Amino acid sequence: MPGIFLQAVIGGDSLSAATDAVTEAAQKVDTLSVWDMIQKGGWIMIPIGLLSVVTLYIFVERFLVLRRAASNPDNLLNNVRDQIHQGNIQGAVVLCKSNNTPDARMIEKGLSRIGNSVDEIEKAMEGAGKKELSRIEKNVGVLAVIAGIAPMFGFVGTILGVIKIFYNIALADNISIGLIAGGLYEKMVTSAAGLIVGILAFVLFHYLNFMVDRIAKRMEASALDFIDMLHEPTK
Repeated sequence: MPGIFLQAVIGGDSLSAATDAVTEAAQKVDTLSVWDMIQKGGWIMIPIGLLSVVTLYIFVERFLVLRRAASNPDNLLNNVRDQIHQGNIQGAVVLCKSNNTPDARMIEKGLSRIGNSVDEIEKAMEGAGKKELSRIEKNVGVLAVIAGIAPMFGFVGTILGVIKIFYNIALADNISIGLIAGGLYEKMVTSAAGLIVGILAFVLFHYLNFMVDRIAKRMEASALDFIDMLHEPTK
């Protein structure tokens, strides 16, 4: 009878210790912060972090540029038309210079070619338009590159982590669920981080491209209106 009682006590102690261990592990998981997870990702998180900073910088900088470029001054073409019909070409040029927009600079280029053939004016405006679009979409393509390479960095970090896990298993000559799961979840952090940065860069790239396309279509319409205006200079 005493032996049975002692065995029950020992079994109860073991159960209590196991319960405490599970509770402690759960508390550790609950208190695991984002910074802790980033640290567990290892050195590969450094280039992923740099890519995220570059992504945000390019987006904010280009967004501000595109928003300024998207501001279309009211009645710019109408005012230019009035100046041209009055024979005041220089006044129309000054009017365009006072409007710091791609449309105004493109129309200014067309005004500087008045007196030449319409084809030459169109070519001059087309060249100016391409130059303006190239200026406003500068570095936008970098976001597409980041969208492609950020997940790759994450996968490389995970693969390196898995290699390290199996290397440790080989050294320990023991397959432990804790050894595998603990190391694997830490290294999966890099894959998650790489995917998040890649998705962010992908979305922001297409958003900026959408803004560029809207500006390009507006500039094309402005160029056509300007050419049409030249065909009836006396009206």
